[in-house]
Amino acid sequence: MSEPAVRGIVVAHGSMAAGLVEAATRISGVDDGVLVPISNEGLGPEGLRDAILSDAAGGPAIVFTDLAAGSCTLAARVCCSEGSPLAVVTGVNLAMLLDFLFHRDLATPDLVEHVVTTGREGVRALTFTKPKPDREPEPSANPAPDMDTTDVDSSFSG
Repeated sequence: MSEPAVRGIVVAHGSMAAGLVEAATRISGVDDGVLVPISNEGLGPEGLRDAILSDAAGGPAIVFTDLAAGSCTLAARVCCSEGSPLAVVTGVNLAMLLDFLFHRDLATPDLVEHVVTTGREGVRALTFTKPKPDREPEPSANPAPDMDTTDVDSSFSG
């Protein structure tokens, strides 16, 4: 018998979880309840634990949390220690949630590795660079400054 489809549970502070889930489902078009939000607002450790266990009922799940040492992650880790078939991924971002939605056919350990890699690759430092002193800026119809992902301007104080 095949393993049930992996569900995603996003647990975060305030309205962050709902916003990420809404964005991911709008972008992906996947809206069958496979990705659900839980806010820690108004919930203590036991309330968070109960909410996670309730949403994880019925099969394996990946719990995506915002902060590695936050209350959301601590509650998810308690659920794991109680034997729930959960994996916990911290530092949730939109790139990893989209990757989760599009690759749910992978085995859970492979899916976890895949979404973590995608999440890391989705983080970039984009900086505005100043024109080099040996050249004049070229006139442009678009007055926006050049963006460069490789030449970090340490004097940028944005």
